[in-house]
Amino acid sequence: MSKSQIITARIDPEVMELVDRVARAQGRSRSWLAARAIEKMVRAEVAMMDFIQQGEDDIAAGRFLTQEQMEEWVENRVRNRQAMRQAAE
Repeated sequence: MSKSQIITARIDPEVMELVDRVARAQGRSRSWLAARAIEKMVRAEVAMMDFIQQGEDDIAAGRFLTQEQMEEWVENRVRNRQAMRQAAE
């Protein structure tokens, strides 16, 4: 018995033509291509959701900079970089 599951989706004819084109070019089936596309998309979405959650957790824990603090940090980085360039000359 296979561990994979079946999913059904409606695809516009124009998109289906593209699916068929890519599947032929790669020597793969529509099913294989659809499974890889879904996997890639959901992994990217989960990574983004995790990234956002980490940010929200950091904010809740007070680990963040205000706009003013961030601007000051950037200005300091620029100044330090300029000083390093001048020292190297």
